Amino acid sequence: MSVRPVSLPRRIARLARLLLHFVRGRRIVRTRFAQLDDTGQDAEIAQWSQQLLALLGIEVELHGERDARPARCMVVANHLSWLDIFVIHAHRPGVFVAKAEIRDWPLLGALVRDVGTLFIERGSRTDARRANERITATLTAGRAVAVFPEGSTTTGHCVAHFHAALLQPAIDAQAALLPVGLWYRAFTGEQARAALDVDDMSFMQSLWRIVAQPGLIAELHFTSPLATQGANRRTLARNAEAAIAHALNLPLPHRHTETPGDLPAAPRSVARPIHSPYPDPAD
Repeated sequence: MSVRPVSLPRRIARLARLLLHFVRGRRIVRTRFAQLDDTGQDAEIAQWSQQLLALLGIEVELHGERDARPARCMVVANHLSWLDIFVIHAHRPGVFVAKAEIRDWPLLGALVRDVGTLFIERGSRTDARRANERITATLTAGRAVAVFPEGSTTTGHCVAHFHAALLQPAIDAQAALLPVGLWYRAFTGEQARAALDVDDMSFMQSLWRIVAQPGLIAELHFTSPLATQGANRRTLARNAEAAIAHALNLPLPHRHTETPGDLPAAPRSVARPIHSPYPDPAD
């Protein structure tokens, strides 16, 4: 069953409402965000993100142990789209780690910068070390941090290799790791490819594809938290990959480390990650 795209006038109306919503977000950040404590800031972020998703016609389905969130926590997720940030923010707000290019995106860049997003320069070991120090300090202060260890977006048909270096701050801060799986589907049931952000697509190109959809469903799959005390970061990365792959019924990038009983059944297909910013393939 095919679904007709939204008409041009409705797309333009959606974009106009979104622009007003981004303006409102900037006003909140500039006028009172700094006066709020972490709990208050998280509440504002969650509410604004929920409203953004509603304006885009995106429904969120929660699966798994959604109430499992340790006091000190790093959220790790597979990465499909810029929408991932707001889907997670709507239900597990905190501080995100993102690629530095997002700072320059129209509408989105200034807003995510002003709410405290931690940015990493592509391919810079020095900047990655500095970012890890900031992540550790944020976790130690009790604020949740969310990262995409795949390093970039994928087409979503497998869980790509998790770069273990980004998980080191969770070990240093003795923060639990909370693997979360993301998947987007259309109301007809198939994968919602319009939500995917791949092949160097610009933010505005992606946004135009999304507002053309009558609606989408974002699946958010919570798994059990992983303890990090005394853990090896590579082992932790493989365990987080496996938890997300199991939740989404997707294949893993490290098949040789798994037993047949560990692998998810009936994998869809293997897809490569797009443009990883991390310099060390071993991590």
